[in-house]
Amino acid sequence: MTLSNLRINIDRLAASIEDLAEIGAIAGGGVCRMALTDEDRQGRDVVVKWMHELGLEVTVDQIGNVIGIRAGQESGKPVMTGSHIDTVASGGRYDGNLGVLAGLEVIATLNEAEITTRKPIGVGFFTNEEGARFAPDMMGSGVHQGALELKTMLDVLDNEGARVGDELEKIGYAGETSTGDFRADSYVELHVEQGPILELEDYEIGAVEGVQGISWNEYRISGTANHAGTTPMRLRHDAGYVAAAISVEARRLANEMGANQIATVGVTKLNPGLINVIAKEALLTIDLRNTDEQKLQEAEQAMKSFIEHICKAEGVTFSSRTLARFEPVTFNKTMVSLVAETASALGFRVKSMPSGAGHDAQMFAPNCPTAMIFVPSRNGISHNVAEYTEPNHLQAGTDVLLQMLLHKSA
Repeated sequence: MTLSNLRINIDRLAASIEDLAEIGAIAGGGVCRMALTDEDRQGRDVVVKWMHELGLEVTVDQIGNVIGIRAGQESGKPVMTGSHIDTVASGGRYDGNLGVLAGLEVIATLNEAEITTRKPIGVGFFTNEEGARFAPDMMGSGVHQGALELKTMLDVLDNEGARVGDELEKIGYAGETSTGDFRADSYVELHVEQGPILELEDYEIGAVEGVQGISWNEYRISGTANHAGTTPMRLRHDAGYVAAAISVEARRLANEMGANQIATVGVTKLNPGLINVIAKEALLTIDLRNTDEQKLQEAEQAMKSFIEHICKAEGVTFSSRTLARFEPVTFNKTMVSLVAETASALGFRVKSMPSGAGHDAQMFAPNCPTAMIFVPSRNGISHNVAEYTEPNHLQAGTDVLLQMLLHKSA
């Protein structure tokens, strides 16, 4: 068999996806394995066990990232793949997990075929990619590649006051390997699209050109609690009304800007949250995204101006804090072309496209040639228990990953 004819074992890959999905399983076939929880520890333990069984040299760094290296004929920078195994609270079984387990399936395929590559190949999973428990997202890969400062990230707190560094210690993944200085030969990440485009347009593979910029901000609106029945509308200082107006404006602004502008208010909490009391406080988050940095800045400024205006008009005050801010990332054109060429050579229909979601790959992109491979998500659903990717698409994406890693490590 020539290397170009080598294929992965889809049954083995599917079984590993099912096995990992049992850890943190929730009703409907989904997974809740939030970063640095007991479920995350259990998932990590299983994946590390699989890495050892494949003969990888495994290290854990100070932010809890886990890297398994398969030795090559020569030493030096490894060709890297991977993703994450943490999920959102109502997550699916493919987001992130596919990229890690597909990497391990590639290693298993190479071991079976008794192929030793010239360069080492690495498979990693990175801490708190989702940012669902601790902000910002891509925390582990950001620290790993030097974009985020280790000490600052170790001190991040979740909504209950739990600290990243303490939670790493608690689950046994506060490693000793240093961060910020690891450099790969190249990096390629396989991921489910998490959107509808590939399925709607009947493509099997997405060659990802880059990742949208992300701006996450949290706002606290402070008004005056008062009786809902006796306070005239003109005399109210209603934090709930202001939060609702901000949410409507975010949607209106995104629609007005059009193109690639996205806006989401994902969290809204009112205090005291009673039917007959005007809210004295509101907490909300605004998630803005765009592939164009200038447009993203325009959206940020427009939202800031609106919030200042509506708060003044209602007689309330506000405070804000930035939870995450990443500029748009463009992947290496040669690597993106290689994904497209590799997929086409395997007989797959390929679409060049941007990523609407953030990924660990964007943290590698400034430091080494980087690309991503997308496979379709049924009905475009992700961050949902109904998330699903067909086995033939899992096979297609992992076969492309296999050939990419073979090419880059030759």
